[in-house]
Amino acid sequence: MKKLWLFIATVGVFAVVVVIFGLSNLGPLIKKAVNTQGPKITGTELSLGDVDVSLLSGQVTLQKFLLGNPQGFSSPHAVAVKSIFVDVDEKSLTGETIIIERIEVVGPDIYYEKGLGSDNFKALQNNIRRAASSGSSSAPDESGGGGKKLLIRELLIRDGEVHLAMKGLAGQEISAALPVIRLQNIGGKDSGVSPAEAAREIFAALYGKISSPDVRGVLTEGLQSLQGGAEQLGQQAVEQAGEKAAGEVEAAKEKLKGLFNK
Repeated sequence: MKKLWLFIATVGVFAVVVVIFGLSNLGPLIKKAVNTQGPKITGTELSLGDVDVSLLSGQVTLQKFLLGNPQGFSSPHAVAVKSIFVDVDEKSLTGETIIIERIEVVGPDIYYEKGLGSDNFKALQNNIRRAASSGSSSAPDESGGGGKKLLIRELLIRDGEVHLAMKGLAGQEISAALPVIRLQNIGGKDSGVSPAEAAREIFAALYGKISSPDVRGVLTEGLQSLQGGAEQLGQQAVEQAGEKAAGEVEAAKEKLKGLFNK
């Protein structure tokens, strides 16, 4: 009987050691996966500054997340977040599907850049869609074998801000609050999906909020206010520099019209 209890205790200690060892290595694995696999999914710069892991709770904090813009767009970034909180089911780390109980993104700084006939988030979605369709975007496991899948029980994005970027704003800041985004069971309830497929679902929801009537209404009001200021500047230009300056102001105003009609 003593030998049996000794064996059970030994197995228990070994299990605890395995879990702690897995969690202690989770940070470097996440950082490596994001910095190497992330750009392949988004087709843009994507970087993660650091990863803090709590061995007691299994919670992870991602520091200094930065998602760059697709080619052809020049705003500072698409998304930047100082901290992202992740609650991982540590028991799932050794399985084929990594289960994430909760992801909370607080205060994302978003640049919505409007170009001719498109915008930076449409371009990002196209890149992610291609990566998901290729089937080559699964996160590699530590051994280099098959790819792991993700199952995200809950995703919360809150307190975000959307900045409008486009030619003709002349350095003027036009921003709107991002409505709260809450998604559940990304990847189904059991099976999970590839990281690219999870990203596709998340970015579809994000783009839906960025282009929602609430956000578009605030940004449009900002444009209208800017146009009113441009009209005053145009009148001053006529008085001070003649028709040529006024024509330049009118051309800038025309670029602002119909921003969300495309």
